[in-house]
Amino acid sequence: MGVNYWPARTAMSWWSRFDRAEVATDFARIAACGLDSVRVFLTWEDFQPAPDRVDRAMLERLVAVADLAGELELALIPTLFTGHMSGVNWIPAWALGGSDGDPRFRVVSGSGVARTGLRNWYTDPAAGAAQALFAAEAAAALAGHNAVWAWDLGNESSNCVIPPTAAAARAWLARLTSAIRDADETALVTIGLHMEDLDDDRRLGPREASDVCDFLSMHGYPIYARWADGPTDHELLPFLARITRWLGGGRDVLFSEFGLPTRGRDDRPAPGARVVSRPSLLVEEDAAAAYTASALEALRRAGCLGAMLWCYSDYDPALWESPPLDLAPHERTFGLWRADGSPKPSVAAVAVFVGAERCFPGEADAWIDIHPDEFLRDPSIQLPRLYSRYRGSD
Repeated sequence: MGVNYWPARTAMSWWSRFDRAEVATDFARIAACGLDSVRVFLTWEDFQPAPDRVDRAMLERLVAVADLAGELELALIPTLFTGHMSGVNWIPAWALGGSDGDPRFRVVSGSGVARTGLRNWYTDPAAGAAQALFAAEAAAALAGHNAVWAWDLGNESSNCVIPPTAAAARAWLARLTSAIRDADETALVTIGLHMEDLDDDRRLGPREASDVCDFLSMHGYPIYARWADGPTDHELLPFLARITRWLGGGRDVLFSEFGLPTRGRDDRPAPGARVVSRPSLLVEEDAAAAYTASALEALRRAGCLGAMLWCYSDYDPALWESPPLDLAPHERTFGLWRADGSPKPSVAAVAVFVGAERCFPGEADAWIDIHPDEFLRDPSIQLPRLYSRYRGSD
């Protein structure tokens, strides 16, 4: 059981505003509640300011983070090429200037929003070589470190650019995995896939990842699934895990992101106040805690390697006027802890599962009535159809 980590005070700017004491306090809080692993994100622009240079000071900070995790016996998953995060694509200036990108997401580069496309690192040789350099040097910096459990090649990368073919995706996976393992032959590798990689054939999904990754990773949120049974539909998560394992030829699955944004304690209207009804992605903290408990048990029974909450903390209100929080207010309050460091009820829900044993996957699921090839011909139709069959098989 783990958690995805950004500090409350600095969010996506934490590497440039690094505070070792802050990270030590946060990691101690994480370990004390029974969580045993932390997924961190290497903001690409901070770590690789030029295509031929990886910042040594940032690598030293990464080693310091791993040292802090090791002292507390927390397993670490560093995530490369971040890249997509919380509804924004954070891209170095040198990786801009192409014609790719997802128009739903702003591109932030340097100190502002960029009005240009992205170079496709699956087809652009220079961008691909730069990524291989970053992967190799980051892996070398942490080679043999006792805290490192696995490397994640990217967070929901299909929200940045999509490979033109599955063959291009496989070549990219093989190149980066080789770069990491040449630096550290014991390294485990995964990649942070998400529900949209199942709902749409983006040519880098469980099938392609299973060729080179040691295990698969999946992210899922019912608030983003139009066909889920409401924001607290915890059954969506084990379904996505099972579909991922099926498409990935039986590879183990880590469910490396799930969670819910909560309504603050002071957000409720005063007695007698006029209430204007607006659609909201936020839920009450107690409802989020119940969802967390149900989701953890469901993912355990689905045979997952583990599950990681999104995310460690709510963000300091001082950050709310900057990307990504300015246009995505729900991203402000996904935390297990509030921005002031006080725990939400979900922390107690997590503690109940400390020491829980993993269930191992059983036989093939009977509700899956098609071949993976048929699924991939029309995934946007097949995914909700199979979810209906899955719910009906309970």
